[in-house]
Amino acid sequence: MTIELAKRRKSRQVSLGGFPIGGDAPVSVQSMTNTDTRDVKATINQVNALKNAGCEIVRIAIPDEEAATAFADIKASTDIPLIADIHFDYRLAIATIKGGADGIRINPGNIGGREGVERVISEAEKHNTCIRIGVNAGSMSKNLLEKYGHPTPEAMVESALEHIALFEELDYRNIKISLKSSNVLQCIKAYEMLAERTDYPFHLGITEAGTLISGTVKNSIGIGALLLKGIGDTMRVSLSRDPVEEVKVAYEILRALDLRHRGIEIISCPTCGRCEIDLFGIVERVERELADVVIPLKVAIMGCVVNGPGEAREADIGVAGARGKGVLFKKGEVIEKLPEDKLAEVLITEVRKLIG
Repeated sequence: MTIELAKRRKSRQVSLGGFPIGGDAPVSVQSMTNTDTRDVKATINQVNALKNAGCEIVRIAIPDEEAATAFADIKASTDIPLIADIHFDYRLAIATIKGGADGIRINPGNIGGREGVERVISEAEKHNTCIRIGVNAGSMSKNLLEKYGHPTPEAMVESALEHIALFEELDYRNIKISLKSSNVLQCIKAYEMLAERTDYPFHLGITEAGTLISGTVKNSIGIGALLLKGIGDTMRVSLSRDPVEEVKVAYEILRALDLRHRGIEIISCPTCGRCEIDLFGIVERVERELADVVIPLKVAIMGCVVNGPGEAREADIGVAGARGKGVLFKKGEVIEKLPEDKLAEVLITEVRKLIG
């Protein structure tokens, strides 16, 4: 039986330095550097680490003129689409556009009024720079807060529509939209409402989601629920963590929904009283040593030699352990018996063979 997601919302496609977002393009994965942008070397190193982890678009904070100058140097040394994240000063947006930004992220409400937006758009037109209109529940305009009492989904949508109307009035449509809040249900509702009002591509995210565990849960529920409904064109998982972890979680969300597949998918049991091997240690070693693999592959690591192969029969390859020993199996069929201390090593070797 095939389980299908809701039909994907048909958004218009925009270009981020030649990288397509929206339309029929796959849902793309973004992250954001957390280095000091003015430290060019450190930021370049993190951009490259993100790219190696599968990140397709990287956003960089631009807090001042020095950072804007550094952005141009960073852009010249990398080959992945870069977005400049701007707040409060439209001149920084203009500087990074001139410095080669493939896209910029602004909140039109705090960038310097209509005049600031007009100047940013004027420069963006010259370079065909994609602009993300970033509506955030934490920075709503005073009039909308007075109207709604607090940043409700309705307030977020109205804010987005006001900004979209301004951009369309200025005849600029190379834009994408985000509606971010740390409240998962608020985010879901806001995106659902806006999806009925516009066809611009959506950047999905749950802002300030928290630590690895709480943040992963919030992002998986919020972003996952929207993707299940066919809503979303690009995404950034927000975690108080190394941004490489954000990329890993993003791909796991996409994999769980059968939207995209990258790297090793480990199928492992949570363990119980029947487990008599160091399953956690084996899982951690295999995951660590196969982190560089990009080819999709299901790898099972089970703690029960009786039920393990059967429970993981859909895996491409795996091991299942018993008291001080275990078996290597492929597609549920036992291939070889092994001592416990060889299970991880042999599994890693056999995976390398499978992927060539």
